[in-house]
Amino acid sequence: MTPFGEKMRKLRAERGMTLRDMAENIGVSSAYLSALEHGKRGRPGWHLIQRIISHFNIIWDEAEEVARLARISHPRVTIDTSGLDPKATELANRLADDIAKLDGKAIGEMLAVLDMRKQKGR
Repeated sequence: MTPFGEKMRKLRAERGMTLRDMAENIGVSSAYLSALEHGKRGRPGWHLIQRIISHFNIIWDEAEEVARLARISHPRVTIDTSGLDPKATELANRLADDIAKLDGKAIGEMLAVLDMRKQKGR
């Protein structure tokens, strides 16, 4: 499941809505919506994100969060390390090789390091 899919499932559950109901209301098939939630389809386009935001009647920060989650929910990522330090290439390749073996705690720790570095850069 993608971060975007997890958020969609949570929003549907909070509102007691089925996947089929949501799909009909936003104009997509339930199979497509299910595949989107489970990371079997690429991230949704801007227009679909806007229909989802409107469907759930969410605004401001929560709407921005949904759009952000959609941006970071592409299930197949390509990382271009050309021109970067050789260690960046090593990191990208090792992560690609080992990500399936990492548990939630290890992934959380890596995300925390990235978040901390991002905060320092501001």
